Amino acid sequence: MKRLFLILISLFFVNCTSTDLVDYWKNPDIEYYEPQKVLIIGLTSNKEARKKYETQLKQEFELRGVQAIASLDVSYPTFKTKKVTKVELNVLEKKLLEEGFDAIILSKVIGVQDKIAYKNTYHNRKETYRGFAEEYVKYQDIYYNPEYYDEYTIYNSETSMYCICPTKERELLWKGYINIVDPVSIEKSVNDYVKLTIAILEEEKLLKAPTNIIQ
Repeated sequence: MKRLFLILISLFFVNCTSTDLVDYWKNPDIEYYEPQKVLIIGLTSNKEARKKYETQLKQEFELRGVQAIASLDVSYPTFKTKKVTKVELNVLEKKLLEEGFDAIILSKVIGVQDKIAYKNTYHNRKETYRGFAEEYVKYQDIYYNPEYYDEYTIYNSETSMYCICPTKERELLWKGYINIVDPVSIEKSVNDYVKLTIAILEEEKLLKAPTNIIQ
């Protein structure tokens, strides 16, 4: 079922998005969960990307009747000024619980890959060259033709949804691994990432669908 969902979601977003769902995990003990107040954290030093991401995801949650707060908009210094310890985060979690939060969304980039895609016009395994000269002439464009291949970058990201539960320590509800492929702009990448994340959370019954969206 999980593999089928990965295929279906990939087909749905193919050719229209810069993001790709690679894998995900859902807590088997949670059938569904409807958060009421969510803290959204984009863990990145890129302030523009963080603001766009947190703001857009916040808007999507609000469309679904969930109160959402961006970490950049809160008064807690924890997310802005320094490294923190687990003890400090436990204190913060208690404060969030007192203020009515019941979920945290945490997103971050966990890896970067540089890729090369060779052009089909040059790459044909069915062809067999009988001599050194023929093959060298065929492939010398590796050095001389900038159109021989495309270089692109993949950012491996991870988004987690935690329950702030009084009896449990930041219980993980869901974790998804999403690749951001060759981003051309922060705006498009954030838009694609948020749409994909929301679609998955709705499908996994961790977020209810909007009842009324005005186009």
